[in-house]
Amino acid sequence: MVELLAALLVLVLIFIMMGVRVVRQGFVYTIERLGKFTLAAEPGLHIIFPFVDRVGRKINMMEQVLDIPGQEIITADNAMVGVDAVVFFQVLDAGKAAYEVANLYQAIMALTTTNLRTVMGSMDLDETLSKRDEINARLLSVVDHATSPWGVKITRVEIKDIRPPLDISEAMARQMKAERLKRAEILEAEGDKTSSILRAEGEKQSAILQAEGKREAAFRDAEARERAAEAEARATQMVSDAIAQSGNQAINYFIAQEYTKAVAKFATSPNAKTILFPVEATNLIGSLGGIAELTREVLGDGERSSGKPSSGKPSSGQPLPPRRPSVPVTDRK
Repeated sequence: MVELLAALLVLVLIFIMMGVRVVRQGFVYTIERLGKFTLAAEPGLHIIFPFVDRVGRKINMMEQVLDIPGQEIITADNAMVGVDAVVFFQVLDAGKAAYEVANLYQAIMALTTTNLRTVMGSMDLDETLSKRDEINARLLSVVDHATSPWGVKITRVEIKDIRPPLDISEAMARQMKAERLKRAEILEAEGDKTSSILRAEGEKQSAILQAEGKREAAFRDAEARERAAEAEARATQMVSDAIAQSGNQAINYFIAQEYTKAVAKFATSPNAKTILFPVEATNLIGSLGGIAELTREVLGDGERSSGKPSSGKPSSGQPLPPRRPSVPVTDRK
């Protein structure tokens, strides 16, 4: 009797253990009762009836990545290109993903491949290389709409690589090189043009400034000559007035003054050590005599005007009698 009870207890424990199911996080188990889908078991502990209920499919509910193998696609301009892509998707309804499609991964791969050929086959080679975002958007829209009955959400479709033929790649490389050389030559020509314009502007401004400087210098030079002429005219007028008032005495004074300056220049010459005077020295002496006469007349007039008698001899208005001295010689070492 005890052995029967023990055996019965063991069978009950085995039955209970067969009915306990633990669903892992990120997965959903489909529960089938007598072969019919009845429940989608969420992560956690679940109790089922053994021999009546069973776990049908274990569906991964996390976002998954499906790699699309390389495809050879003919573009609208008859160019053969190789294309690789990836698809990101997530199962939203475990029941549909398990029972609406036989092989979910293979179905998504086939659907993406065929639509990839359709989308890229309607474009030229240049468009396939430059409009990847447009290709991705069109593929995403088409594939997501087609997989929605399966309880799947396509989150992203990306083109990994586009491989044009080798000869087209070489032609594209030559075209790119020619385009860059063209841009470089255009930029260099624009730089030369700008440099020439700036240089011409600089030369123009320089010429204008030089002309203005020459004009200003000419104005100032003319003004200086005018002032010098005015000063010379005033000096000449003063000399004329002095000559008119004093007669020969003033003339002798001015001649002696200029003669003395000329002799001083000879004496200070840095190139001559010996100076010979090939002129009559009596002219200078006569001029000095005229200066003395002029001085006595001035002093005599001053004494007469003050009431004092003049002690000098009356002026005759003539220079002293000339004397012929020996020619002076000056040695400068």
